[in-house]
Amino acid sequence: MDKLKELENRIGGLELYESLIMFAIGLAVLLLGYRIKKVAFFIIWFLIGYNIMILLMPIINNAVPQIAANELWQVLLPVGGGILLGLLGFSIEKICLAGICFFLVMLITIQYFGTDIPTLAIGAILGVVAGAAATALMKPAIIIATAIAGAYAMTIAVLSVFPDIPKDIFYFPMIGGFAVIGAVFQFMTTKHVA
Repeated sequence: MDKLKELENRIGGLELYESLIMFAIGLAVLLLGYRIKKVAFFIIWFLIGYNIMILLMPIINNAVPQIAANELWQVLLPVGGGILLGLLGFSIEKICLAGICFFLVMLITIQYFGTDIPTLAIGAILGVVAGAAATALMKPAIIIATAIAGAYAMTIAVLSVFPDIPKDIFYFPMIGGFAVIGAVFQFMTTKHVA
């Protein structure tokens, strides 16, 4: 029940423009992930860096009160973290793909199974296995990883814009449905793309 409340708080904290931007970016990554893989990697890693910095902001605010008092820093630090990780993801394709798979597995582990050390260890092992498998099968892995990442962004955006949708019922089916549609679309449209 705590995970559901945490998810609702995070989703409810998005402004309408943030939700619309997240939906548009998620749709582009979902449907065009392999064709725009460098851009998709930048976007995915930007979102990971942005979310990591959002999670770290309370710690930074406690450590440096001047940052907590300045709204500009509250906006710039997450964006800066996103840009730094985005540039890393743009430049290193195989490591980027392995990292995306690892972080997707860890994100699901943390959100739905908790943060106990044994749970995190199992999630990390599964993430490493998923990352290794992804680098062995680059094209299908890129398509599936970008479809899941796009589906995740779109689901968060949709649930934010339509708060009456029961999140506990529709969260996973929405991610799964969007991901399947995106993966099938990408496989069909990239048959002859190397």
